[in-house]
Amino acid sequence: MTANENNEKEAPHKLFDTLLVLDFGSQYSHLIIRRLRDLNIYSELLPCTQRIADLPFRPKGVILSGGPYSVYDSNAPHVDPAMFDLDVPILGVCYGLQEMAWQHDQQNVLAGEKREYGHAKLTFEQGEGSASSVNVLFRNVPNGVDVWMSHGDKLSHLPESFSTIAKTSNAPFAGIAHNSKPYYGIQFHPEVTHTSHGTRILENYAVRICKARQHWTMDEFVGTEISRIRALVGEKGQVIGAVSGGVDSTVAAKLMHEAVGDRFHAVLVNNGLLRHKEAETVHQTLTSHLGINLTVIDASERFLTDLKGVLDPEKKRKIIGKNFIEVFQETALKIAKEAAGTPNAGEIEWLLQGTLYPDVIESIAFRGPSQTIKTHHNVGGLPAAMHLKLIEPLRELFKDEVRILGTKLGIPEELVWRHPFPGPGLAIRTLGEVTPCQVDITRQADRIFIEEIIAAGLYRKISQAYAALLPIQVVGVMGDKRVHEQPICLRAVETTDFMTADWYYFDRPFLDKVSSRITNEVSGVCSVFQNITSKPPGTIEME
Repeated sequence: MTANENNEKEAPHKLFDTLLVLDFGSQYSHLIIRRLRDLNIYSELLPCTQRIADLPFRPKGVILSGGPYSVYDSNAPHVDPAMFDLDVPILGVCYGLQEMAWQHDQQNVLAGEKREYGHAKLTFEQGEGSASSVNVLFRNVPNGVDVWMSHGDKLSHLPESFSTIAKTSNAPFAGIAHNSKPYYGIQFHPEVTHTSHGTRILENYAVRICKARQHWTMDEFVGTEISRIRALVGEKGQVIGAVSGGVDSTVAAKLMHEAVGDRFHAVLVNNGLLRHKEAETVHQTLTSHLGINLTVIDASERFLTDLKGVLDPEKKRKIIGKNFIEVFQETALKIAKEAAGTPNAGEIEWLLQGTLYPDVIESIAFRGPSQTIKTHHNVGGLPAAMHLKLIEPLRELFKDEVRILGTKLGIPEELVWRHPFPGPGLAIRTLGEVTPCQVDITRQADRIFIEEIIAAGLYRKISQAYAALLPIQVVGVMGDKRVHEQPICLRAVETTDFMTADWYYFDRPFLDKVSSRITNEVSGVCSVFQNITSKPPGTIEME
């Protein structure tokens, strides 16, 4: 059996009951996955254009997401008709409802005379053939429940063999169900918190209709993932992996160490873009506290030289990704040479990465839906000539699941809850050209910001915080003279899954103190701003 066959054989969708969410581009699609995971039900997101013949697993059920399109438009995305041959339950949400109706008859959907955005009262229909569907999908949901609508189009006719099970004042077919097959459609969004009892509706669909087991937990995952890694790597395979001090790479490194022991070689590349005293802290943590075999490589001059004069964020990511892989390959050869004649002798074939599920979602460009936001440092920017094979044990997990996993693996709490740090490091927090001087300004401002957050007892309340250097000059008065220097932008957010985030509100005394320290202690800075943009429309990182 090949490594790829082994990898697929042990994939979570082969080991856990899985619900498949087909994404039509809704900004809420990932929330469906989150709500199901919170119910301990494993789920995966794929583009709506997924060919069913190429699907490597049989889902317990399918959910068709919302989307910003009109099903009757010539360029509208459509699901593979073979989906209806899977003989599994299907739930259409908003656009997904309209897609289901359109697949049965293309005359079933039209533009609404009145758009419906925001709250609506949902009332159930107990007509002939619909009572049992209401009782299952809306079990323990009160009649007249508040739901969240976001649509302009609506059904003009009820598809053949379907019954109405719910309506609103503007949507007479707000809920429909097939009379003999487990096909359901709802015009509202159960995945958003604005819909009361929305999670209950998704639970009814997943558990009562799809019969999915609620066995997706980190207790279950850790054992199956260690077994998968061992089968993938083999009895003598060697793995090399980057660590940065962030929770993702730390948990991935600990999991790999549990799976293959000293055949895992952690590498910290000091690329000149790390946080204050990052290299020293990571070395002590991984070696002393977690017992991981760590090599530290100082390649700061190499990275900073290649980044000289580069302004475009995507080019920065590509350059950093290329250099990382080259350093890994060089280090792998060196480690293999030094291990010759020892029990760990052998060629290093595998590269560990701490890719998370949001990384995957954000980096996939679907046909129409879910536009690419950026090339993610974990899933983009790698050269085609890479001689190492990727292994990504956290690829199916969200950040909160990673933290639970880290706790299960015995990683100290202060490491599990450490704020994320991007693979490209301070290069994407130093906007514009990256030079040693510019990076040091960013690093010192960031240190002060984090110190004050910790001192104020806010670190665990904030999901991610950092200081970024803006590539502009603003006027200031320092030491009784007029100066033109650069501003620092503070960024702090609250989030659960890092797919959406709210900016964190600091009180004025806190911001006064941070601003005063930065402008007084960091040379070259005369102003401090705060980014108060949520995600969406913004992103957590600024490049």
